[in-house]
Amino acid sequence: MSSDTQLIAGLLKAYETHANAGDYNALGEIYADDAILFPDRFNAFEGKEAIAGFYRLAFEMLILSIEFDIDTDKIMVAGSTAYATTTSAGTRYLRETDQPLPEIDRELWVFQKLDGTWKIARYCFNKSE
Repeated sequence: MSSDTQLIAGLLKAYETHANAGDYNALGEIYADDAILFPDRFNAFEGKEAIAGFYRLAFEMLILSIEFDIDTDKIMVAGSTAYATTTSAGTRYLRETDQPLPEIDRELWVFQKLDGTWKIARYCFNKSE
């Protein structure tokens, strides 16, 4: 496994950690400045500030407990661009009711290496169930 593949897998684990902690600021920081987020059932969010704002609002409504299945064979690196596909599973808890709901998604990620650091450039996810 290449060092870039390892770094991207680490970035995906960081995303998982920040999402489970509800840390929208940390999530915003792992995106490129001009990143685009395509969340399931929402319009796209462009730019890391708008993306952090989306997560802030989401975490006001819910708590996540998810785990990504990261297959490093599905991380493709070509120079300063890479992409990966993942799946994730866990639970989301609605703050208003504390009701647990299954959270099962599939994800497509595009990464850019900027100044030697991998960032999320595009991220799209949808419900697989």
